[in-house]
Amino acid sequence: MELTAEPLIPGAAACGPCLALSAPISFWGGVDPRSGTIIDARHPERGLCIAGTVLALPGTIGSSSASAVLLELVHAGKAPAALLLDAPDAILLLGLVVAREMGWPTPPAFRLPAAAQPALAGRRIVLSAAGRISCEDRPPPPPG
Repeated sequence: MELTAEPLIPGAAACGPCLALSAPISFWGGVDPRSGTIIDARHPERGLCIAGTVLALPGTIGSSSASAVLLELVHAGKAPAALLLDAPDAILLLGLVVAREMGWPTPPAFRLPAAAQPALAGRRIVLSAAGRISCEDRPPPPPG
């Protein structure tokens, strides 16, 4: 399987396990900026860590502080390796722009429709700088 995502915040190629969230998330109050752990008690992926993953977001729940949380994650070395967003989120992406301006290694961000994200869940993927997504492994077996 090979997909192409639209670059939003360019960067170097990235790879990692894909954590495809099953529900939108608010970074403010939903992700611990020190550890990268999802801490929102109502989120289905609560307890999972986004650090080093290719994080697929079917949506975000707005807060003007989301950019600050993402900036803190980058500074702490706990940011995702890359972001795949269903739709651009200017507030969230601002955190990456500021991190880059500060000279910190910044993950790239891409637009990939939410409908395409679940097929990547749990797979190790490689993202080219141009947005080509390729999987290095077979899909995980279906549950049950």
